[in-house]
Amino acid sequence: MTIQAPMSDVLHALRRGDLAGARELRLTGGLAEFPREILGLADTLELLDLSGGTLSDLPDELGRLRKLRVLFCSGNRFARLPPVLGECRSLSQIGFRGTGLREVPGEALPPALRWLTLTDNRIERLPDRLGERPLLQKLMLSGNRLTALPATLAGARRLELVRLAANRMEALPEWLLALPGLAWVSWAGNPLEPGAVPPDVPLVPWSRLALGARLGEGASGQVHRARWRQGPGPGRTVALKLFKGAMTSDGLPEREMAACLAAGEHPNLTGGLGRLAGHPDGAQGLVMPLLPDGWRPLAGPPSLSSCSRDVYDPGLRLAPACAVRIATAVAAAAGHLHARGLGHGDLYGHNVVWDGAAGEARLSDFGAASGLPAGRAGDALRRIEVRAWGLLLGELLALCAPEPAAADALRRLERACVQPDVSARPTMDAVRDALDAARPPGP
Repeated sequence: MTIQAPMSDVLHALRRGDLAGARELRLTGGLAEFPREILGLADTLELLDLSGGTLSDLPDELGRLRKLRVLFCSGNRFARLPPVLGECRSLSQIGFRGTGLREVPGEALPPALRWLTLTDNRIERLPDRLGERPLLQKLMLSGNRLTALPATLAGARRLELVRLAANRMEALPEWLLALPGLAWVSWAGNPLEPGAVPPDVPLVPWSRLALGARLGEGASGQVHRARWRQGPGPGRTVALKLFKGAMTSDGLPEREMAACLAAGEHPNLTGGLGRLAGHPDGAQGLVMPLLPDGWRPLAGPPSLSSCSRDVYDPGLRLAPACAVRIATAVAAAAGHLHARGLGHGDLYGHNVVWDGAAGEARLSDFGAASGLPAGRAGDALRRIEVRAWGLLLGELLALCAPEPAAADALRRLERACVQPDVSARPTMDAVRDALDAARPPGP
């Protein structure tokens, strides 16, 4: 039973006892105190969303919610992560984004913790107990005041995604770069990130753009169809991304725009054509090429249950040659970024747009992109991204049935890319060479 209705209606129903047996409960947008009636759902409640209120604490009896797996309290007023969370034995996902958090007690981390989101707070340090949560897979820490991570995280062998953008870190710890499962990392906006050379791109005056229909919306902004008038003619149809200007789970929108422009042109990247100037509300924006009609994301983003794995249409099937073309396009795009000193940070199927038929594809979304540091750290980060590509290759192979010889070669390449020894993984250039050798026959 899932409850989706205005908060006042849900609250009245809860107090009348109408929600017995509810598995999900959403009371968002203005809760000032914790309704004690929630504790009456102890035998069934699995997801509780209390975001957008003015809560500053949770009741000591919260541990009675023995089946609670997901708790969202973002946008409230918690200066301290409530220690009672550690008593919720089934709790695996916690979201306290933008609450003013300063303190994270070790006892607040439940034993089943898998996904922790503490984005956009004031946290200066994290407890050692964070590394003692063996199921930890996803750690979202962008927009805090961290200068270091607990060394105990060196034992977090299941950790796959880490967001560290917009903190105060001078370097990434060596143990982080050696974690066997790590595949997606962002670190833009820290002192450790190399200074980017401003790209030579045109400024596009707002007065030269005619805004059209909205094409989509993400965490950092909205994308619209637009007409760019560059001269006396009818102009060029483009995509315009208008940034919201707020911290996202990946990092700062201005860093996303800078990385997209610094990436330059490549046939397998969405790229950027120019930077918006003169918006009447001062909004930042990026003019991008418009994708052909019919192009779409390869996958949907991870769900609450899949955590760090994309969700594919169960009916999607690919011809082997099509799957390899997609994999090759993404490897070429990532290799181009690596050569330009950038890591994509979010190399996923949901950030791959493709033609839906032949396998033409482009890598999109620079929200987690970061400038690569020099030396061993930069090399390790490139090979961490190779693991992300290897996971994507495995997902593509699961959608098709290549010939045995090609399948063997592609599976060997997949294993080489995802192996736990980071330094033993191939480079993106070596990946492309292996793909060319393993390319299956097909149109």
